[in-house]
Amino acid sequence: MALLRNVQRRRTRGPEQAGRMLRHGSVWAVSAVLLAGCSAAPPNTASESPETSASSSAATPTASETPTPGSSPTAPATPTPSATPTPSAEPTPERFELPRGGVELFPDYRLVGFSGHPYSAALGRLGIGAIDERVDEIEALGKELAGERKVMPALELIAVVVQADPGADGAYRTRASDEIISGYLEAARRHDGMLILNVQPGRASMAEEVRALEKWLVEPDVGVALDPEWDITAEQLPGRSYGHTTGEEINEIAAYLDGLVTENNLPQKPLVFHQVAPGVVSNVAAIQEYAGVEVIRSVDGIGSAAMKIETYNLLMKDLPPTVHPGFKLFFEEDVVLGPLMTPAEVLALTPQPEYVLYE
Repeated sequence: MALLRNVQRRRTRGPEQAGRMLRHGSVWAVSAVLLAGCSAAPPNTASESPETSASSSAATPTASETPTPGSSPTAPATPTPSATPTPSAEPTPERFELPRGGVELFPDYRLVGFSGHPYSAALGRLGIGAIDERVDEIEALGKELAGERKVMPALELIAVVVQADPGADGAYRTRASDEIISGYLEAARRHDGMLILNVQPGRASMAEEVRALEKWLVEPDVGVALDPEWDITAEQLPGRSYGHTTGEEINEIAAYLDGLVTENNLPQKPLVFHQVAPGVVSNVAAIQEYAGVEVIRSVDGIGSAAMKIETYNLLMKDLPPTVHPGFKLFFEEDVVLGPLMTPAEVLALTPQPEYVLYE
């Protein structure tokens, strides 16, 4: 399996790294026991020793060969120069693969996932009960959402959680511990799925919070999700007003991830940004195309099927060709206003979402 190949290659490049939303409209403080958790040898070059040519030495004349006066002595043999050795080419490092094979996400795969955090069931389905049972549910939904694609299970762990309390640094966010992230990554690997680390930055810098996760992002099966509605200014409080980000900031993060992919021979990474309303993300056209990153606009927001479809159609109107479509559903909140949209209804959206996330 691709996962086994990835793990085997991972073991050759260094020690194995050990190695998780708030409801809209209200802020739920996550337990204070969350810990701040965000903190290869080059390929051996087989050098070839050049062949050493033995220089021919002049023959020592015997008594019978002693030259007579007036005669020319025999000239010593001229050494034959050895050929200059050609250095061997350094082998190209093998590129890591995605958990279910290949190095490109689209159009082969459709990502289907749950989001959440283990310390609060209110943050989403992924944090409820046993992780492996949740992944089994993802797989079951995936069969209905696959269409003509293969399904890539996605565990979207909220690794940076916005808080009602400012905290010691006044950033209104807390980071998941390495232990939590490691546990969810191990679960994703047990099922040949991907771990996506969601960032709700509060007053911290979204780009800096992503960079703080680099020890995980150099893994071939870890991506990023951004929650710009929680990207607030120094004058805002979480849950009181929507945060905001720009296409330029998303592009900066995409370029950073693309650099990690290139430097570490990784497969493509998903970079998701959840958008609940047009004003939450401005200038999406600034997002460029990167060979190592697939940027996804996930249409967020609670509502009836009609409301959600209306928001989806609105946000798809200005979707640049460098960004892929995504769609988010809520198991509990959506059904307050009507039945949960079925997989068939989700696949009937135009364009079809390439990432379908349930909270």
